[in-house]
Amino acid sequence: MQAIKNLLSPLASGNSNPIQDTLKLVVIGGTVETARRASVSAWNGFIDSFFLTAHFSQEDYPYDWLMHWLSKQPAWGRSRDFDITTRSVSRHGLQQKTTGDLEDEEEEESAEFSQGGGRKRKVAIVPSMDTTHTIYYRGHWLRITRTKRFQDYGSYAELKISVVARNNDILKRLVLEAKREYEKDAEHRVHIYMADTTYGCWRWNGARQKRPMSSIVLEPGVKDMVLADCKDFLCSEDWYAERGIPFRRGYLLHGVPGSGKTSLIHSLAGELGLDIYVVSLSSKGMSDNKLTTLMGNVPSRCILLLEDLDAAFTRGISRDESSTGAPLSSTSSSSSSSSKAKKDEDSDGSTLSLSGLLNSLDGVAAAEGRLLFATTNHIERLDPALSRPGRMDVWVNFKHATKWQAEGIFKCFFPARPSSAAAAAAAAASATPDAAAKHPADATSAANIPVSKRKRAAHIPLLSEEEISDLAKRFADAIPENELSVAALQGYLLRNKTRPHECVEEVAAWVVTERETREKLKKEKEEREAKEKKEAEEKARKEKEEADAKEKEEKAAKEKAEKKEARVKGKRSALREAAKAPATAAPTESDAATPAEDASAAEPSSSASEGTLSSESENTSGADADTEESVTSEEEADKADKPTEPSPEPAADAPAAGKEKWVAVKAQPPADTASG
Repeated sequence: MQAIKNLLSPLASGNSNPIQDTLKLVVIGGTVETARRASVSAWNGFIDSFFLTAHFSQEDYPYDWLMHWLSKQPAWGRSRDFDITTRSVSRHGLQQKTTGDLEDEEEEESAEFSQGGGRKRKVAIVPSMDTTHTIYYRGHWLRITRTKRFQDYGSYAELKISVVARNNDILKRLVLEAKREYEKDAEHRVHIYMADTTYGCWRWNGARQKRPMSSIVLEPGVKDMVLADCKDFLCSEDWYAERGIPFRRGYLLHGVPGSGKTSLIHSLAGELGLDIYVVSLSSKGMSDNKLTTLMGNVPSRCILLLEDLDAAFTRGISRDESSTGAPLSSTSSSSSSSSKAKKDEDSDGSTLSLSGLLNSLDGVAAAEGRLLFATTNHIERLDPALSRPGRMDVWVNFKHATKWQAEGIFKCFFPARPSSAAAAAAAAASATPDAAAKHPADATSAANIPVSKRKRAAHIPLLSEEEISDLAKRFADAIPENELSVAALQGYLLRNKTRPHECVEEVAAWVVTERETREKLKKEKEEREAKEKKEAEEKARKEKEEADAKEKEEKAAKEKAEKKEARVKGKRSALREAAKAPATAAPTESDAATPAEDASAAEPSSSASEGTLSSESENTSGADADTEESVTSEEEADKADKPTEPSPEPAADAPAAGKEKWVAVKAQPPADTASG
């Protein structure tokens, strides 16, 4: 301190040298700047040596793990810069409830739903974007910053975590802990991803509650066979690699609509713990390149779903037996309707072909390790190359509900009240380690189903197992074999879910009503098809008549033009012959005829020769004469031909012949010249 005073004391004195003072200031400023730069460099070196920074993008799974983990940390809820919102559900459907959320003390903790059935709004506190938060974790201070970045197709969030440590073990433990907690909370949900044809990527579409396998009632052995085959495939990756077989498996579920094809896939995804990736082949913008890109980006362990494969290349809304599964086009349609259909097809934007679909399923760029499920209502419309083994290895046929299925569905809707002895036996069975081995599917399915938070309604009766079995048997006896779909039975039971006795008593009347409804719909469909067929025939008949009339008009016009052209050509040839005949016969007639005949023929011959010369000059020029000119020339030629014929009138009319003789003499030298 004394040294600084001694250094600055000359500056305070009035008799100091200005040059020395300036030099002293330069030295002091340089020293301070050097110290500043050295401290910054040392701090940066310390940061680079001891601080670790990890970045997590919203487009990847670890971001969801960490955000779910942070929502449970007390420091995250005590942030001093936060947003208040009621949308506290993450993009994967998990409830992110922080410690700082606002709770109403007057409400009951279990009152999650209002009296009307809607979910109550809860106010949540979420830390703001672009704000740094500090959290203490296992002896380390974590600096967490959440930012938002923008791209061409939208925005996404990014999480940055910094910690002072020599290695990244602390960050590894953090990510693994967040992953375990996330999977524990997401154990009862199945995530659905949809294909985005605009950017050629997968978009998260939501999370669905897992469905137990016991709720799927199929023919005996079908459900267990499919589940066992899927589990065996997922455990056989090394076996496939040793034999050089592509690690892919395809399942084709075909049958009547509403028979449980999609429900089985949903239940399998929950049982196997896999996500579902859905591809709509008929969506707008789908092409061979985009489908290949989507298939290549599918994760190794997932379910790839192609629904309604028979309707992949059609834009219609009807898929009845008369439909071919292809876009409709008529060769006899008018030009306006065909242009409109072509415009609609072009505006659809889908250019997917069968070859592109086949290559994307098992081509070189196709992903491996996925379970491919395809559903169709009309297997006969599929191309053999699409349904062959290697692409569709397992075929499962779904039919209408049988009596056995009807009984099983009834027991699913109306569970029996367990007796005391049955409850004790169930507890003892669950305590034994071999209990789950006897029925692995049911044990795993029961473990994957969460406990419902809703209180059981008091008006739903609980019957004994004997009563439920008796009612289920009566219900199954009233259902016809292979006539009604499983979806129809489920709809009827949903309407009577609180009335088991009335449900069994009214099922016979419901079956009659269903048959009448189906007959009515079938009759209406036949009438509609007959009407459409009649309209189509009437339209085709009118179009044919119009086409025939138009063809007749064109034919008549063509014939008229040909006749007119032939007549013109004939008259022109007659003119040429008539012009040549007087010129060759003029010297002979002048020697043998009387002077009166020469005088009567001289003037018409000269006029005919002049008309002939003019018509020949026009023909040699290459331009066709108009109709009026040709008709005029023809009339003149006719008038000119008439005097050349032998007639007694010129001899009888001596004065006229004598009067025209002088004109003929004067016009004879040009005629001789023309003839020569």
